[in-house]
Amino acid sequence: MARISLAPKPTLGYRLVRFVLRRRYGVMLDPIAATAHQPRVMRTLSLLEAGAAKWRVLDRDLKALAILATSARTGCAWCMDFGYWESHHAGVEPAKLRAVTHWRDSDLYTALERRVMAYAEAMTATPPEVTDEMVAELRADLSEAELVELTATVALENLRNRSNAALGLTGQGFKDRCEVPAA
Repeated sequence: MARISLAPKPTLGYRLVRFVLRRRYGVMLDPIAATAHQPRVMRTLSLLEAGAAKWRVLDRDLKALAILATSARTGCAWCMDFGYWESHHAGVEPAKLRAVTHWRDSDLYTALERRVMAYAEAMTATPPEVTDEMVAELRADLSEAELVELTATVALENLRNRSNAALGLTGQGFKDRCEVPAA
């Protein structure tokens, strides 16, 4: 149950954002509804998200795995739900998405994917547990630009996760819309 109303005062900015998001996702996103209680926060975070959506240096699959590993580490149900849906629709292999919570025991991932998820988890720990060795191993496969984008992606996901968890936001059923029904 959300710890904040998801029905903020319907300002012009909120109505515009709600219209755009409903067209894109079919529903209003709970994190945006929650932040709409403070329009400047909603606007700032929306601009940040719009800018981050244009980051295209890091491989799509690596980014998706980093986002989901971060969300799994923090336990953000909303982020796991939406992240799965978003990554699934971006074309990331569904089996890899489903196995993120137990990636260490799965043989689905490449060595680089494992290093990326370990890095995401290490960044997410409090305090962060990133080591020089981790970064050196990533640098063997990633350019400096890719490493910076990976780091910024995990940091942004931590902002999302921690905000959503603090506000008590849970899944909105996005994952259910892309799961293959059982036979």
